[in-house]
Amino acid sequence: MLPHRLKEARLKKGFSQQKLGVLAGIDEATASARMNQYERGIHVPDFELVCRLAAVLDVPACYLYTLEDDLAGQILQWHEQRNKSQS
Repeated sequence: MLPHRLKEARLKKGFSQQKLGVLAGIDEATASARMNQYERGIHVPDFELVCRLAAVLDVPACYLYTLEDDLAGQILQWHEQRNKSQS
């Protein structure tokens, strides 16, 4: 589910593949191509990069890995409520 959820979260934030990659610490020259490969499932980012991508996208890393759509929705809901209560 990583490719689908990664793209979904990126689009929700309004980021281009290039911008997300650069904000997550990927070299500007390769950021767009690498993000495209991750979103298409050609390559899989390592856990450290997934954590950086999740932080930039303001989603829990487990959301990107969750197989079940219902659970993914619950994870996002919990995350948003947690963020509101901490504000």
